[in-house]
Amino acid sequence: MDSRLFLAFDLGAESGRTVLGRLSEGRVHTREVTRFPNAPTCFLGHQHWNVYGLFEEIKKGIEAGSAEAGMPLESLAVDTWGVDFGLLAGDGTILGLPYAYRDGRTEGAMDGFFKRMPREDVYERTGIQFLPFNSLFQLFATARDNPALLKRAETLLFMPDLFTFLLTGVKASEFTIASTSQILNLRLRTWDEAILSALNLSSRIMPDVLAPGTMVGTLLPSVSTETGLQEIPVIATASHDTGAAVAAIPASGEDWAYISSGTWSLMGVELPSPLITPQTLAANFTNEGGVAGTIRFLKNIAGLWLLQQCRKEWSKNMDLSYDELTRMATEAAPLKVFVDPDCPDFLNPPSMSEAIRDFCLRTGQVPPPSQAEIVRCILESLALKYRYTLDQVRLLTAKEVKRIHVIGGGSRNELLCRFTADATHLTVLAGPVEATATGNIMVQALALGYVKALSEIRAVVRNSVNVRTYQPTGRADWDSAYERFRDVTGL
Repeated sequence: MDSRLFLAFDLGAESGRTVLGRLSEGRVHTREVTRFPNAPTCFLGHQHWNVYGLFEEIKKGIEAGSAEAGMPLESLAVDTWGVDFGLLAGDGTILGLPYAYRDGRTEGAMDGFFKRMPREDVYERTGIQFLPFNSLFQLFATARDNPALLKRAETLLFMPDLFTFLLTGVKASEFTIASTSQILNLRLRTWDEAILSALNLSSRIMPDVLAPGTMVGTLLPSVSTETGLQEIPVIATASHDTGAAVAAIPASGEDWAYISSGTWSLMGVELPSPLITPQTLAANFTNEGGVAGTIRFLKNIAGLWLLQQCRKEWSKNMDLSYDELTRMATEAAPLKVFVDPDCPDFLNPPSMSEAIRDFCLRTGQVPPPSQAEIVRCILESLALKYRYTLDQVRLLTAKEVKRIHVIGGGSRNELLCRFTADATHLTVLAGPVEATATGNIMVQALALGYVKALSEIRAVVRNSVNVRTYQPTGRADWDSAYERFRDVTGL
C-alpha cells in the first residue's frame, strides 16, 4: 500500500493539536505537529471559547502539517468536545463567542425545560444522559436570558462543524457530534421537531446531518492562499472526540467495554442500536452516535478533571507534573477515603481540594491530609466508580464483558489502570494514547476508500500500537472498599 497522509485537528478542553497521520502497509502512524492551549476566556461573568484564536491555530497547523508531510495530503478533519455550539447570522457571521459548557448560565435550565416537556419524553426521543450543560439546556438558557440572540440566528453549528464551516463555507452537522446535543431523535437520526418546538425554535436553524466519513467540501480559496495548501478535501470525521476515540479501539470480538479516559471518563460498550428503556433512563445512561451506524452506550463520568484542577491549584506554588503527582500517590495509604467524582460540587468549584475536603466532612470521612492522599483518593474513587458503572452496563445490556480497553491520555496513568483492574477484577488493556487523533485519521481514510469498514480500522490500529496489559491482583480489600465507596457516595 502506498503511503497516504492525513491531517487531524483534535481540540480538547485543555489544549488542541495538529496531528499528521500516515497510513502505509496496513499500519497507521501519528506525529504531533503543533500543540496549543485552549481554555475558556471569561468576560462579563461568563465563560466562552475563543473560536477565532482556535481557528488561527488550525490555519497555522495546516501550514505546519503540510510542510511536515513533504508530500501531498489526502484530506483533513476536525474533532472536538461535545455539546457546545456557535450561532451564525444569515451572512455566516458568528454571533458572539460560543459559551463554554462549564459556564454557570445553565443553572435551573433542566427544571425549566421539563416544565415544557417531561424528562421521560426527552429521553425517549434522544436516549441521551441528562447533564446540565447539554446543548438542549444551553439553548433553553439562551432563549430565557438572551432571546434576541436566537432571533438573529440562522444556523446552529456544533464546535467541529463550526470549524469545518470556517474551512469550507459549508454548513452541516456530523452525526456523532449531533447525537450529543439531546436535540437529535436517535431512532430517526433527524432533528426532533417536538423538542425544537418546545424551545420555540424552527428546524431551519439545524443543518443537515452527515454520517461520519462524509466529504464536506474543499478548503476555501482564501484558506488555501493563507496556508499554502491546495484545496484538499475536508472530511466530516467522527467529529465528537469520543466517537473518534472509540473507532480506534484496538479490539476484536464483542466481549469488551471501554473507557475513553481524559478530562472526562466515557465508559460503556458498543451496541448496534440505541438502548432506550425506563431502566437506562433511571441509570442515566446515554446513547451516542458512532461510526458505521453503531451506538456508544455509555456513562459520562467526571474523569481526571478533579486531578487536573487540583494540579492547577497547587501549581500556583509549585510546578507538579502528573507523573510526580502519581508517584506521590503510590506512597500514600491505600483505600482510606472516597468521593463521588460526579458530585455536582466538583463541576467547577473555586478550589477542587477544598471541595474534596468538604465532601469528606459531609460524608463522615476524615479528609485526606496531604496532596499525595488527595491524588490517591481521586484515582481510587475513579476506579471504584468504573466498577459501579460496569455493574450497571452488565445489568442493563446483559452483555458479557471480559476486558476493558482504556484509551486516550488517561491510559498513560499506570496507577489508575492498575486500580481499575483491581477494582473491576478484569484485565485492562491500555492504549492507544492517541486514540482520538488516530480515529479521526482512520475515518478520513474510510471516507476516501482506503479502508472499507470499522472492523478494518480496528485491525489497522491493532497492527500499529503497543497495548499495555494490567491484570487484576484479586485483592479482597477492593471488594470491601467498594462497599464503603457505595455507602459514602449513596450509589
